[in-house]
This record gives sequence, structure tokens and C-alpha cells, in this order.
Amino acid sequence: MILVDKFQHRFILNFNKYKYLLSELVKRDIKIKYRRSVLGILWSFLQPLLSMIVLTIVFSTLFGGRIENYPVYLLSGRLVYEFYSGGSKTAMNSIKSNAAIIKKVYVPKYMYTLGSVLSSFVTFGISLIVLFVVMIATQANFTIYIALAVIPLILLFMFTLGAGLLLATVSVFFRDMEHLYGIFLTLLMYGSAIFYPIEIIPDNYRFLFELNPIFVIITLFRDSFYYGTMFPLKPLLYATFTSVIILIMGIYFFYHYQDKFILYI
Repeated sequence: MILVDKFQHRFILNFNKYKYLLSELVKRDIKIKYRRSVLGILWSFLQPLLSMIVLTIVFSTLFGGRIENYPVYLLSGRLVYEFYSGGSKTAMNSIKSNAAIIKKVYVPKYMYTLGSVLSSFVTFGISLIVLFVVMIATQANFTIYIALAVIPLILLFMFTLGAGLLLATVSVFFRDMEHLYGIFLTLLMYGSAIFYPIEIIPDNYRFLFELNPIFVIITLFRDSFYYGTMFPLKPLLYATFTSVIILIMGIYFFYHYQDKFILYI
């Protein structure tokens, strides 16, 4: 217990000392992302909107009859997946891409990974405006349950940060992780019922989707924005459990191996 208290005290002191740097890292990552873009941050609005229009045209003929207000259904799932995908990928490369700084100046290494996830979360927050615009354009119902969307968003951030810390650790020692993870993300996209209804999956295989934390978080997010209902308790508890576990694992492995990063970057 004493060791835990000392660790927490040390972590809080370090975080307070470098929190200004964290905000600068977030700003830098956002600027770098849009540095060569003519549209700049406007692309955060256009990219999900254009993606939704294209996918709606392609898949609405297949699933539109089964899904009411398909654009909102599609966009609510797509935004959640895009944040996890983009946030975890940038977090995975956060240590390697900052190798020059890490070798010269001491900064808590988790700051780079946390900054990467936070910058992706800021972009995600901006893109949520598109979801509201599409809901207004399609005359979707706005309910009080939209306010509860903050719960799956917190869980999504925790899960992405935990996965990002794990990926950042592994990718330092195993450089092919970036290519393998790209394949995994493609499988994850198709296994999260983003653009098709879960009802088309045979009952015998739906448990595979229910074991997918991203699919569960997407479902919780849709409960708030799309269905306008309260979360069922079981998926909420599962998403909370997996998010906490992944975050703890990410912190543990990152902290355990971070002193060896300098030898491999």
C-alpha cells in the first residue's frame, strides 16, 4: 500500500510538472496532421461526411431497408471506429517518432503516447459536430440519452489509451507490429457491424461480436445517439471491465519496459 501511494504521488508530481508539455504535444500533433492539407482542420468535418455519403450510397441499397436513418447509423459507428483506429496507430508510433527528443531530453515517455491519443480525441470531438449536423438534416430524434454518450466515450478513450500503451511498447521491440496491426484493424472494422446490421449475423456467431470491445462500445454509443435508449447493464459492465483491464495492462507493460526503449529506438 505504501509503494502504491508513493507511485501515485510520484506520478501526480510528474504529471503536474509536464502537463504544459502535454498540451504542446497535442497541439503539435494536430498541426502536423494538417500541415500539408489545404483544407486544414476543415478536413475533420469533410472526411467523415464524405465517407458517410460514399458508404451510404454503396450500402444503403443492401441494408437501408433494414436500418432506419442509415446515415446516422453508419456515422455513429464509423466515428467511434475511426477514433480507435487513428488513436491507437498514432500511439503505437509515438515512441519511435519522438526518438530524437527522447535521446536528448528527459520527459516521462508516456506523455508522448498520451499526447497522441489526446490529439486524436480532439479531432474526434470536432468530427462529432458532423454527426449532429447529419441528425438534424435527416430529422433524427434528439433525446436526453445523448448526454449519456459521455460514458462510452470515456470507456473508448481508456481502451484506446491502454491499447496504445501496449502497442507503443511492443512496436519498439518488434518493428513489424505496424504492418500486422494494419491487418488487424481491417478485420476489426468488418467485425464491428459499422455499416451492416448485426441481425444479418447468424445467432451462433453473434457471441464473437459481443466479445469485441469496440463493437460493444459502438453499440453503447448508438444507444445514446441513434436509438435514444438507456444502456443495457451487461454490455456496459463488459465494456467497463475490458477498458479498465486494457488500460491497466498498458500502463503496467509500458512502465515495466520503458527504461529499455532507449536501447532500441
